Amino acid sequence: MRRPDAASSATFAPPGIAFRTFPPDYFPLSFRMVPDIEIMTIGDELLYGQVIDTNSAFMGQELGKLGLRVRQITSVSDRADEIVATLDQARQRARVVLMTGGLGPTKDDLTKHVLARYFGTELVLDENVLRHVEGIFARYNRPMLEVNRQQAMVPANCQVLHNAVGTAPGMWFEDGGVVFVSMPGVPHEMKYLMTHEVLPRLRAHFQTPAIEHIVVQTVGLGESFLAQQIEDWETALPPYVKLAYLPYLGGVRLRLTGQDDGQPHLLARMEALLPELRRLLGTHVYAEGEIKLEEVVGQLLMERGLTVGTAESCTGGLLAHRLTSVPGASRYYQGSLVAYSNELKMAELGVQAETLAAHGAVSEAVVAEMAEGLRRRLGVDVALATSGIAGPDGGTPEKPVGTICVAYADAHRTVTKQISFDRGRQLNLEFTATTALNLLRLSLPGGIQE
Repeated sequence: MRRPDAASSATFAPPGIAFRTFPPDYFPLSFRMVPDIEIMTIGDELLYGQVIDTNSAFMGQELGKLGLRVRQITSVSDRADEIVATLDQARQRARVVLMTGGLGPTKDDLTKHVLARYFGTELVLDENVLRHVEGIFARYNRPMLEVNRQQAMVPANCQVLHNAVGTAPGMWFEDGGVVFVSMPGVPHEMKYLMTHEVLPRLRAHFQTPAIEHIVVQTVGLGESFLAQQIEDWETALPPYVKLAYLPYLGGVRLRLTGQDDGQPHLLARMEALLPELRRLLGTHVYAEGEIKLEEVVGQLLMERGLTVGTAESCTGGLLAHRLTSVPGASRYYQGSLVAYSNELKMAELGVQAETLAAHGAVSEAVVAEMAEGLRRRLGVDVALATSGIAGPDGGTPEKPVGTICVAYADAHRTVTKQISFDRGRQLNLEFTATTALNLLRLSLPGGIQE
């Protein structure tokens, strides 16, 4: 069904806002052949900064894997006139408009009502959605209210997208050569719909070209230094491969994207480029694929049958959290001792008073004794220790804020490292944890630097 013209929609549209009808050939052929995407997030909470928009980042990443380009990301308030105006603008820029938000059961959730009017139809009860919603409430033994039943009301001319993890279904519309998709703003619901419903439909709808991604994870080298080190290699990349630098705190993700050039074995040809990249970057490469440093460390510990514990001062348990965030960490992680005070460092970890007096709590000498003491105390194979001046105060001319010391100890040796990094308290702590994990990766018996 078509949306009503301006005259027939006057009772719905606010002053100055009229719906317009776009014929199928409204857009030139050259535009219609380019499946640009616009993401549209709906909700006052996004504009007020009460909720951080993580949905757009996820969608952008997943769409990129299909070779679909996000042209623009727009956030709009929960006002019908602003949603309509943004839809009219978006359809002039993109062939796909992906919307999130405004599909809840409360009065401020307007999206599906606006879409029904926008596409010239009415809301109807979808029996499949209703049974699904009823099943959710029955499973949790909760009464189902009328507002919950309203979740099963959908625009009559949409394709309903099944939301197995929530009560609000997704909705797919096609109008004037443009695809419009509406999804809940709840991140895990949006991710389910994108993964199981939206992306497969987009892939089939646009017959996207073959595209391959390879991610190389690096740590311990800043973006500019890394780029300089691989400059010649990057310059020599074949035209069908593009390289993106994705920096994070402590390292850089390198993403190689290859697009079908009509020749076979695209992925194999891309993989043939990696040995030289690994040679150039050496131990700074810690993995390939979407994997975190703590996961790689966990794999190394399991492969060697080793246990680990952590003695933390400045990080206050953050290092323990990083290690235990990995499923199955109980197979190698034994425990932590957070020793913030000098008294606890001496009483529980065996740090010598003389060492503290001579070098101070933030020193390689002290973290060495912390790691060695924890290894004895917990009976673990290897131990990590951290100490530092996280800020914003506490620094001195000799040891300014951002002075960080980490240590690794096993039965045969102790390795320490001191660095200076000041990007504010929280980032200082996160960088300390990353530095300690990388020290563990590099120092394990039978590992990289033995």
